[in-house]
Amino acid sequence: MESKVSIYPITQATTATFTELYFRLTFFFFIQRGSKYVLSPKQGEMLGEQGDLMIFPPGSMVTMENRPVMEGDYRALGVSYSHDLINTVFSDLPKSDAAQGVQIVRAAKHNPSDILGLIQDTLDNDALPDTIRDHRLLEPLLWLREQGFQLPTQVEDDPISQVRSLIESDLSHSWQAEEVATHFAMSEATMRRWLSKSGQGFAKILLHTRLEHGLSLLQTTDAQVSEIALDCGFKTPSHFSDAFRKRFGIKPKDIRLAAD
Repeated sequence: MESKVSIYPITQATTATFTELYFRLTFFFFIQRGSKYVLSPKQGEMLGEQGDLMIFPPGSMVTMENRPVMEGDYRALGVSYSHDLINTVFSDLPKSDAAQGVQIVRAAKHNPSDILGLIQDTLDNDALPDTIRDHRLLEPLLWLREQGFQLPTQVEDDPISQVRSLIESDLSHSWQAEEVATHFAMSEATMRRWLSKSGQGFAKILLHTRLEHGLSLLQTTDAQVSEIALDCGFKTPSHFSDAFRKRFGIKPKDIRLAAD
């Protein structure tokens, strides 16, 4: 069962540009060191600085660049929120175009580190009953609403999101288009037409899901590259490294190693 709220410590040693990154859930980046450059098809260029919070709505696809500081690395805490918690707080508001795009909560004006502490304390308290935990996790969303921010609600998962969710349930599985189509109760040809509306075919969605999960593991864990490759469904570490470098222009190991 997918957790309603998850938190991920993110570390990156070298500047790298990540294209067509997809966010299936609402995702918060609390930038702790360095900066984050984002290029959005709808909003253009955006830059989050140390102390800022950047909010990505579900269904976002952006180009992103994490920029470490001189003689140091980039650090952030990532937090994902499930649709139902977002809906609880924002569903009574009229739809807003601003809510559909990436938003920056500036440190100087709003001090978003306060709500990060609340999220961390709540998730770290194993003694809390589930209902109390859920209520406390609504508080950061209520704080954002009070500050004038709005998040999209009643999200209908698009085709990319639905296929990615299935693939993520077992990344090491050898997924085939016919098998995935059967899962969604449609023919392979119908599935391909369904996916074509999103601008990505099944093979690209499968590869990108695996590579982006691999990127996340490189940034958030100490797992060996060889282990990550197998966990993400690549037959060999070299296959993973080649595909990773082709997409992101950097070797997997260089995510953790500062440039000379």
